[in-house]
Amino acid sequence: MAATQSTEAAPGKQIGSDDYSLRRVPQDARYGFGSMLLQWLGQSGSLSQFVLGASLGIAMGFWDAFWAFTLGAVLLEIVIFLVGLAGQREGLAMTMLTRFAGFGRNGSALVSLVIAISMIGWFGVQNGIFGKSMQSLVGGPVWVWCAISGVVLTALVIYGFKYMMVLAKIAVPLFFALVAWSVISTLSQHSIGELIAREPTAAAMSMPAAATIVAGGFMSGAVVAPDMTRYNRKGWHVLLQSSCSMILSEYIVGMTGVLLGQLAGSKDVTSIVLSTSGFVGLIIVILSTAKINDWNLYASSLGVVNFVDTVFGKRLHRASVTLVIGVLGTVLSAVGFLDHFTDFLKILGVAIPPIGGIIVAEYWVARRMRGELDRTRPSRTLPDKVATWVPATLLVWVAGFGVGYFVDAGIPALNSLLTGFVLYTVLSFAGLVRPVGTSTLEGPKS
Repeated sequence: MAATQSTEAAPGKQIGSDDYSLRRVPQDARYGFGSMLLQWLGQSGSLSQFVLGASLGIAMGFWDAFWAFTLGAVLLEIVIFLVGLAGQREGLAMTMLTRFAGFGRNGSALVSLVIAISMIGWFGVQNGIFGKSMQSLVGGPVWVWCAISGVVLTALVIYGFKYMMVLAKIAVPLFFALVAWSVISTLSQHSIGELIAREPTAAAMSMPAAATIVAGGFMSGAVVAPDMTRYNRKGWHVLLQSSCSMILSEYIVGMTGVLLGQLAGSKDVTSIVLSTSGFVGLIIVILSTAKINDWNLYASSLGVVNFVDTVFGKRLHRASVTLVIGVLGTVLSAVGFLDHFTDFLKILGVAIPPIGGIIVAEYWVARRMRGELDRTRPSRTLPDKVATWVPATLLVWVAGFGVGYFVDAGIPALNSLLTGFVLYTVLSFAGLVRPVGTSTLEGPKS
């Protein structure tokens, strides 16, 4: 990896939006409270959250599931706010933020690679689930539905945040209309008291295991929150919007899933939704699943741009990167290739929470590298120089991964995040977090 990096824009007219992939988002390009709230609420509306609620409901009962969702939501909100607020203050995507928040230039390349592979992998997996859902709904080959979904989402993400917001404006209201319909349909035939009082029908699940599923299922999304929060105008917007998202995701969608699971005696979300809202309802849920999957592709594209810029000194346009990886993810999902790699993707997912712990420790507690960000923030530029390597950070990252992967006690995702936070903080105050080498940032920085 060269010690000098280029951030010069690719020449020529480009289709789509680069979305400030290697720069701070300027204040006049940010969005108001209502628009950003829709994006956050879009993260609440998903098919998987219904499945999660139903799974907890039939294994734990209503109130135990409620407390599992509460514990998971609190943990997620703390991570989202601390990491997301850093992204909002600096106007930087998560992979760019890691350059100046603990990892240094080359460390951020490794982070970008992990996130890029993980997110494009999950994009393909979710695309495959979409294809299978559509096949069960209307028939036809899975690969055709995968291709249609992949092409549409890739085209959308090519044009960036602005057009992703258009999808949110359509999908989010429809999804929550479905939730309201499901609740009303359920209550019209059963009393809330009856559903709440029903005993679990599946194998029992412990509270730590349930909280692990709730918090761990979105921990990677929480860590990459700066990809979204960099477009927020104010810090308190991040807190309020993410809190609204957690409330809707866990208490409305998740707990509705619990009730529907109790009603149907199954975690099969397709049968649950069809039993209450029919054909149109399933289409709306699938649309909301697609709304979340666009963020997988978006985060992956930002990771690839930072990785290539750091390793090869080549500035790629984010839209071009999106086209390539979107086609790749679509093809792999259409042929079913990614179905065999979910275990590998889960391993990569364990490596992401410690990154959040390290960012929080460096940015909010240790502040060993934050000075240059503070100096350049008023001018909305980037520092001229950045640490090349920070060996201690990489060791902390590996340790956090090890704890998350090998230690079964407690909540693995939280264990790995806390390991990253605590170890980095201790090593920083012990004077052991020392940059090795300095890299110069060339080209336009604003």
